[in-house]
Amino acid sequence: MVGAIGEVPVGCISVVRYGESFAFLGLYMLHPEFRGRGYGKQLWNKGMTLAGNRVVGLDGVVAQQDYYRRHGFETAYRTLRYAGIAKVPDLGDQAAQVVLVTNGKLEGLVHYDAGIFPGLRHSFIRAWCGAPERRTTFIVGGGSRVRGYGTIRRCFHGYKIGPLFANKPDVARALLARLLAEAEGAPVYLDVPVDNAQGIKLAEDCGLSPVFETARMYRGKAPEIPLDRVFGVTTLELG
Repeated sequence: MVGAIGEVPVGCISVVRYGESFAFLGLYMLHPEFRGRGYGKQLWNKGMTLAGNRVVGLDGVVAQQDYYRRHGFETAYRTLRYAGIAKVPDLGDQAAQVVLVTNGKLEGLVHYDAGIFPGLRHSFIRAWCGAPERRTTFIVGGGSRVRGYGTIRRCFHGYKIGPLFANKPDVARALLARLLAEAEGAPVYLDVPVDNAQGIKLAEDCGLSPVFETARMYRGKAPEIPLDRVFGVTTLELG
């Protein structure tokens, strides 16, 4: 939602409701000229009203984390954004099994994602991974035997990778190799939970460096997420 004075937008906030028990807050921004006047608080209150009684997640920058704590959010883990011109690793033993996602593979991918992400996001995954003209998604396995998947998308400067979910580091490595090849030498960005030591190592092995830090924070009971399978967060704005 966007806050405006007349026809002049002053700020925005996004709250995505994934089912009846989980929501994710992002894109909370206010133009500097309109800060300190209560407009941000109005946006915040509207967003939290939309979330209702759901557990709410967000990725907070360091400067805003105290603000979120005052509103009932607690830190679950830290995330580092890695960036740079990547060295494409060897695909390894999984090379032949890394394939493009097609409509026939979306059902298995949706079920796999539900075992990692804390909310049901069937419609989102079908839109995010089923639009090859906007994003490219690779998968390892299929049906009930999916072992990982990853998506790369063009941004204003280079490419962002996310999600990058995999059961094992070697699967993540093979997926990342395919994804990085899509960037064709342009800068790439990958957000890795600090608790996933193998994910951090993989990013650094590819020549990427940490440039930015956030904290995953929740209002309510933090969901149990298998962070050892999260080698790249989907987005810091949508969860």
